[in-house]
Amino acid sequence: MNHNEQLRTFLLDNAKRLTEEWYDSLDKKKAVGVYASTDPEVIQTLKEQDYEFRLYICNVFVEDEKTFFDTFEVWINKIAKANEHIGTPISSVIKEFMRIRKQYCDCIEEFVSTYEGFIDSKLINAWNENVIRIFDITILKFITAAQETSSLQLKAQQEMIHELSSPVITIKKDIALLPLVGDIDTTRAKMILESTLQQCADKRIAHLYIDLSGVVIVDTMVAHQIFQLIDALGLLGVKSTLSGIRPEVAQTAIHLGLSFENIRIKSNLAQALDSDIQISLQ
Repeated sequence: MNHNEQLRTFLLDNAKRLTEEWYDSLDKKKAVGVYASTDPEVIQTLKEQDYEFRLYICNVFVEDEKTFFDTFEVWINKIAKANEHIGTPISSVIKEFMRIRKQYCDCIEEFVSTYEGFIDSKLINAWNENVIRIFDITILKFITAAQETSSLQLKAQQEMIHELSSPVITIKKDIALLPLVGDIDTTRAKMILESTLQQCADKRIAHLYIDLSGVVIVDTMVAHQIFQLIDALGLLGVKSTLSGIRPEVAQTAIHLGLSFENIRIKSNLAQALDSDIQISLQ
């Protein structure tokens, strides 16, 4: 067994001890996120994740860098996607990586001091340099994976928010309401267009009431998108009724040269619904 294999065995044999020493040395008063948890299950999981990390890291002394990261990246990605770590500031995670890196440099020193024989100083320096390099790459890979996870979550949340902000509510069988509330920018207007058309098609809507009473400001592009929505609904065979148009919204549409000629308009939603109820009773 050569020196590299002996060092790997030493680190492997001490993995459990290193995990416990690392966790015990956490500054619980200043710790945040997963490191500050007092939940026994979270603490146990954290220790198990750390121990698994140590089973991987000891292989760095007997494997080439590519082979090492081919398997180690599985652990990195798993931790980056773990809920407890997602809720932990990146700076805190990096701090712990750095503390563990020092722990391994100390471990190399411990191995050398207890080894019965001669180990070339160049090899010892190479071990320390390797630890520093591998930890630096690991930190970078973790940050990249964590950012990708956060971006995907943010995108999913934004899509959910936009979908919830433009719900097509079925009033009865083939009649529905689209209540629009808040500011509508170009991005939201595009999502409203796509979401509304899909929902109307899925629900087989024949008549859609679009209520704008909750919309205060729209820009020229948004006004154009609303008219595009009405035109697109017409192509699907869906009749539209606009209600609650504010003066400023109407002025924007007029300045754009958009015509209300073929669009059914009511001053408010109650008037629009009452009008249709009366027609249906006749």
